[in-house]
Amino acid sequence: MTIINEIQLSKELIRFPSVTPKDAGAIKFLSKKLKKLGFNCKILEFKDKGSEPIKNLYARIGKKGPNLCYAGHTDVVPPGNIKDWTIDPFKPLVKRNYLIGRGANDMKSSIACFVAAVSRFLQKNRKFNGSISFLITGDEEGYAINGTKKVVEYLRKRREKIDFCIVGEPTNPNKLGEMIKIGRRGSLSGNIEISGTQGHIAYPHLSNNPINTLVTICKKLKEKKLDRGNKNFQPSNLEFTSINVDNKAHNVIPARARAKFNIRFNNLHTANSLKKKVSSIVKKISKRKKCNYKIDYMSNGEAFLTKPGKTIFMAKKIIKKITKINPKLSTTGGTSDARFIKKISPCLEFGLVNKTMHRIDECVSLSDLRKLTKIYNAILVEYFK
Repeated sequence: MTIINEIQLSKELIRFPSVTPKDAGAIKFLSKKLKKLGFNCKILEFKDKGSEPIKNLYARIGKKGPNLCYAGHTDVVPPGNIKDWTIDPFKPLVKRNYLIGRGANDMKSSIACFVAAVSRFLQKNRKFNGSISFLITGDEEGYAINGTKKVVEYLRKRREKIDFCIVGEPTNPNKLGEMIKIGRRGSLSGNIEISGTQGHIAYPHLSNNPINTLVTICKKLKEKKLDRGNKNFQPSNLEFTSINVDNKAHNVIPARARAKFNIRFNNLHTANSLKKKVSSIVKKISKRKKCNYKIDYMSNGEAFLTKPGKTIFMAKKIIKKITKINPKLSTTGGTSDARFIKKISPCLEFGLVNKTMHRIDECVSLSDLRKLTKIYNAILVEYFK
């Protein structure tokens, strides 16, 4: 049995410039690595109309339950201006005990740690009682149309059971061991367009300025407190991300004004219940101001919570033992692919420190890589006891 080194595998994965939606060979490379460990690997490519094709990987060793799955993504965000980096972002380098490269933090190194942990586990437990699987996508940093969402649908149709899933996103704010994610807030985006009547600036009584209506709507939506949060979630929050009029003239009242917003919401709401609240306010004010309106919504996932149970408490105990830090169970942060996986399996999220993700000179401590491999290995040993 080949023992895989997490630092070496991290470097190998980072060398693939797999900026969403480009795979650049990362999925095929990982598939070959897992095949050598005895995994049955299936590369799944999905494509929706008007979207780029995405390669995904589902790999499994073992035919019986329980099936413990690791989920992650090989795609990364663009590096930005390469001249701002101290190295080529796709030619990883170790400096002062830190591995630098795009994806070092989010999240190729976490994948490497789990593969390394599995290789060690299989060396001592070749005939373990259950299955281990990998669900790896190339579409987490993008629109998430042809990635984990489609793989979950594929697994459902095949009646492939996952008993528990570890999502390897970087969950720790400052030190490895600080935080386990047991849920995530939902995300709802929207575009509001208000139509008034265009006219001369000197004769406002002959026009209907849509900006006035839009400003009133924005003010009302921001003033409305959605909730106070609860034991597991912080309060839901609406933020406007842009206001756009497209008017270059100083002497013309525009015909239209637009605004974009996003709501990060807890489990006291659903996307549909929030749509009704927003639409009601927009409709009421638009009618009063005698303007027409249009709202387009895009839901990026519902809020969810994995009720802490045996596996979560087991992972918490192992993380504390190895890192000497008692991890907090949290639902903070953005969305992740756990929002899709939770439909077929309970999840926890635990990975590296997230301080440098998406930044110039993204990096990870070599010590953290070794510790994370130990944590993942200990979880495998305990889970299949």
